[in-house]
Amino acid sequence: MEKFWYKNYDKGVNPEINFSELPMTFTDVIKKAAGLYENHIALKDDNVKYTYKELDNITSKIAGNLRLFGIEKQDKVCVILPNCIETVLSFWSIARAGIVGVMTNPLYSETELTHQINDSDAKTIITNDFILPKIKAVLSRLAIKKVFVVKVKDSVNEVIYDKVIRPWEELLVNNRGYDCDSIDPYNDLALLQYTGGTTGISKGCMLTPSNLICNAYQYEQIFMGILKYGEEKIVGVLPWFHIYGLQMAVLFPIIIGATIYPMIRFSPRSLLSLIQNEKITCMPSAPSIFSACLGQKEIDSYDLTSIKLVISGSAPLPLALIESFEKRTGATISEGYGLSEASPVTHFSPLFPKERKLGSIGLPLPSTDSKIVDVEYGVKELGVGQNGELCIRGPQVMKGYYKQPTATEEVLVDGWLHTGDIAYYDKEGYVYITDRKKDLIICGGYNVYPREVEEVLYKHPLVSEACVVGINEQIRGEAVKAFIVTKENQKVDKKDIISFCRKNLATYKIPRDIEFLDALPKSAVGKILRRELRDRTNKK
Repeated sequence: MEKFWYKNYDKGVNPEINFSELPMTFTDVIKKAAGLYENHIALKDDNVKYTYKELDNITSKIAGNLRLFGIEKQDKVCVILPNCIETVLSFWSIARAGIVGVMTNPLYSETELTHQINDSDAKTIITNDFILPKIKAVLSRLAIKKVFVVKVKDSVNEVIYDKVIRPWEELLVNNRGYDCDSIDPYNDLALLQYTGGTTGISKGCMLTPSNLICNAYQYEQIFMGILKYGEEKIVGVLPWFHIYGLQMAVLFPIIIGATIYPMIRFSPRSLLSLIQNEKITCMPSAPSIFSACLGQKEIDSYDLTSIKLVISGSAPLPLALIESFEKRTGATISEGYGLSEASPVTHFSPLFPKERKLGSIGLPLPSTDSKIVDVEYGVKELGVGQNGELCIRGPQVMKGYYKQPTATEEVLVDGWLHTGDIAYYDKEGYVYITDRKKDLIICGGYNVYPREVEEVLYKHPLVSEACVVGINEQIRGEAVKAFIVTKENQKVDKKDIISFCRKNLATYKIPRDIEFLDALPKSAVGKILRRELRDRTNKK
């Protein structure tokens, strides 16, 4: 397809990027930033701050200590932390050492942690003293050799160290620093980004240094129409175990010389206070965060005018939220689209469009190909206004799924990533998502795959059949609802189901509503009609 959408880019956006002129390893990226912004603050929270020079030095030392502990090139390290200083240090140090990061959700249940750690073949974990008990509970089921533990400030949790459980400070021991000089940015891995949460569902997207770095430079072309190098302050409110939050608030800020402000725990008031007190200029966000902030009665008492740019993703952003937030801040809001398999960004709305395209995910990024194909066979390319599957090709597309060649072949066809999302484009190239082929549920910015919840429900001794859908929810965007058919002549109440789920699922995946049915609606071939259940619920 001819890239006709280029003519609708903002002035100054380069349709094609010459990546050969840009740094393609994490070492080169951070050293370039340290050279340009040496004494500028790179990372700051209430207790600690690092200049770019200091960030360069400390991540090099941590990289060296990781290797001294026997962690070899391309070994896997799970980082199980909230948004904090140590998460940023861990990510950059792991990448510099040529090791593969596995950013893991700290809210995961023991079952979910066990699956992801084992599936990734990780031998090392970096976590904190609050999360450690969950890890210790499953340690006998893991092939973990070392667990480095961050002591949270003012924590009274006792940590008993041994040969496996080690203090984080051992990674900070002074050394000459280390950078792996044999990294192949196009073939070595930098990150295993998992898409789901339990056995049979979660897949590790194999992302290379060039995948991640190219993607940051792609959307840099869009955002620098408003942002300025070496001047911005970016808040990390989105979870960093998620590729969207990781890209926008851990990698991208270093490329433009911005200051990163981690938010270890989100609350509307704490976010609004941080924006006001630190004069935050850029906020990667999600609709649930907008809604929570705008729902504060005292929002007008905060000075939010420092914000220049709000980057919105993970779910469609209602017009009312856009207008209300822009009015209160004067910021520009840019909506985008992406998925873990694409590092993650593939589309963004122009900052200065001729007209706002409501409901659109925007235009394909520079150096990105996009097409719509027929859903049944995925071969026939469709035209303007025709619904089909959205496919992407570009330098940000993953190598494949870790240890899952069959699943890889299903989504990567002749270099094209089949997203599983149903969409169409208009005559100007703007893309509109109309359905989720994968039935993904987005709860407060977190991804929930129906099958992972269903598999837990099916383990309940009194459940015969189960189907999970996303339902509209004012604050979180969507919530999980479960439809259950019990075994013959058996009765079970909602509290029992929720209690069972709580033992096996992260909190945000637990069904908020449960409805018991005599039978689930099915097609002629016995397939559960998920959409029928979802539509019936959301129309109530």
